[in-house]
Amino acid sequence: MSHPIRILCVCLGNICRSPTAEAALRAELGARAEVDSAGTGGWHVGDAPYPPMQAAGRQLGLAMAELRARQVRPADFGRFDLILAMDRQNLRDLQALDPGGGARLALYLDPLGGGDVPDPYYTRDFDGVAALIVQAAQAWSEQL
Repeated sequence: MSHPIRILCVCLGNICRSPTAEAALRAELGARAEVDSAGTGGWHVGDAPYPPMQAAGRQLGLAMAELRARQVRPADFGRFDLILAMDRQNLRDLQALDPGGGARLALYLDPLGGGDVPDPYYTRDFDGVAALIVQAAQAWSEQL
């Protein structure tokens, strides 16, 4: 039997979208996947997910309080099978950072037709973004 698929979810600061996606994919995929999250920026390294995002996630049964922000590392491109960017800008940033480690890069919303997961840090729509992230996690579960 092959190893569980290794998935890294990436947003800008790793305090809103990507930790929510990490929690949603863990809930959907269980033992079929090892899931982590990171940010392309390092401003929030060591911080817990943003409290309003945690609250929105809790409403959907997602546990994120134990997660801590970290920044994407070059080794991630060899460690993970699939790296999911929350938006096109983060995808471009990941493509520029990729040392050729073999990970497949994709947008988190690809199973729903693509596009960007809105950043609730700026839009303030934490509930809507959390619901969208869960919906995409369910779609990824069907594809993987």
